Amino acid sequence: MSELQTVGRAPSLDDIAALAESAFQRLPEAFRRLAGDVLFRVEDFASDDVLEQMGIEDPFELTGLYHGVDLASRSVLGPAPEPSMVFLYRRPILDEWAERGEIGLEELVAHVLVHEIGHHFGLSDDDIEAIEAAAG
Repeated sequence: MSELQTVGRAPSLDDIAALAESAFQRLPEAFRRLAGDVLFRVEDFASDDVLEQMGIEDPFELTGLYHGVDLASRSVLGPAPEPSMVFLYRRPILDEWAERGEIGLEELVAHVLVHEIGHHFGLSDDDIEAIEAAAG
């Protein structure tokens, strides 16, 4: 990432995707295996439809989103679910990174990614926050 900073350009969608892939590969193997075939997508912002459905007016408020049927809600008797997806939203992530200053971009991308994978496992925001607090 230091090369990007020296040329003075904001990280691209591909740069954020590479950070997310790197963060995913650094997770414990058992965690990655349990995540299964979840797909990752990086977009500049959530769509207007997504923001409306979530009751969010400011697109900078949403850094990531899990879309799919979480593992805890799946049934072998039900229809095959669509592929689960984790969306990372580049512009809100960069905005938060610039505002916070004390956290690296790699660390922030990893945090958002793990948070959204937590939803894939069926965890609520409160569950994820409690795990993060316990982990330090």
